Amino acid sequence: MTQEQAIQLVKPMLGKKRWQHTLNVRDMAVKLAQIHGEDPEKAALAALLHDAAKELPKEEMLQIFRENGTMAGNVEERPQPVWHGVCAAIIAQVRWGVEDEEVLSAIRCHTTGRPGMTRLDKIVFLADMTSKERDFPGVEKLRKLAKKDLDQAMCRSLESTLNFVKEKNQPLDPESVAALEDLMGNRPDKEAE
Repeated sequence: MTQEQAIQLVKPMLGKKRWQHTLNVRDMAVKLAQIHGEDPEKAALAALLHDAAKELPKEEMLQIFRENGTMAGNVEERPQPVWHGVCAAIIAQVRWGVEDEEVLSAIRCHTTGRPGMTRLDKIVFLADMTSKERDFPGVEKLRKLAKKDLDQAMCRSLESTLNFVKEKNQPLDPESVAALEDLMGNRPDKEAE
């Protein structure tokens, strides 16, 4: 699938604000891919597809999960705000014929992370967190860190996300917790902290 094909498929599924976010994520993903030696085309494609299911009604997502049980896994047991990543990956694969496992993985875990993240997974996750329209406290520092060190930026992002969810008294996604534990366990500087 080309970027142009992805645009034709995804743009009609999203409102104006979400579409602009998608374009901003693509731009950031391409920058990060170039900095960190990843394929910019794969990063752009994953970014363009990452929120394809974001504005689908809950019932439509549930139907997609039921029709694709193996791919959906246990997603229905996880917090609903993370469903759209899994759903977008299923749509990309089943309806649109995307076969690149790296692209599908990056779409699937762009909100939650996962243990054993690839460089492309991290790039799309961080591009989503640091896209141009994001203005939360600390986003500028996170943008700079993402350009220097993907793992440190991932740790900071996941810690921030998990703290935000806890403050809202919402359930934590187990994939995010596992992703942070995995990243913290693989950091060479962990003893220094």
